[in-house]
Amino acid sequence: MPAPHLQIIIGSTRPGRRGHAVGTWFHGLAVRHEGFGTEFVDLAEVGLPLLDEPRPPQRGRYDHDHTRRWSETVRAADAYVFVVPEYNHSYNAATKNALDFLAKEWAGKPVAFVAYGGVSGGARAVTALIPVVSALKMVPLSHSVHIPSIRTAMTAGGTFESSPGLDADASAMLDELRRLTVALSALRLGDPVG
Repeated sequence: MPAPHLQIIIGSTRPGRRGHAVGTWFHGLAVRHEGFGTEFVDLAEVGLPLLDEPRPPQRGRYDHDHTRRWSETVRAADAYVFVVPEYNHSYNAATKNALDFLAKEWAGKPVAFVAYGGVSGGARAVTALIPVVSALKMVPLSHSVHIPSIRTAMTAGGTFESSPGLDADASAMLDELRRLTVALSALRLGDPVG
């Protein structure tokens, strides 16, 4: 069986964001893990407008090229890790918008989170995301990686400095995600939208 395809989706799109640096760290860790073929997906580069499709995404009929491209990207993955900031005790709008554009493309696939923020390490963002991804019929992993006090983990050059404990936590999450991905892939076999 070929390695499952994991998309690491960077949720923050604002200038000066820390998500790209955190995502770069996690992507490198996922590549070294060797349990997945990995793809780095940056929502700032995807460039989705605010949801502008006239029909609900459950129908899978899209009017706009940007939605069709996003659909093809998401459909290609077997699993997802969203790298998300915590804004005002929740997650950011760009992440919600990206999720809301599609439906069937997400269904039946596992999702995990690397969250960052202040004292809570993005825990409230993940808590708010769980019902959303569940409504999209994704299967959220109970294990998330939380990075508290993100400002202190950034170098003057803008890179993220991890710790051995955080690396070990992220590797354990990838182990769990791989097991779930393999199990769910077997269940989705023969499903034309999975």
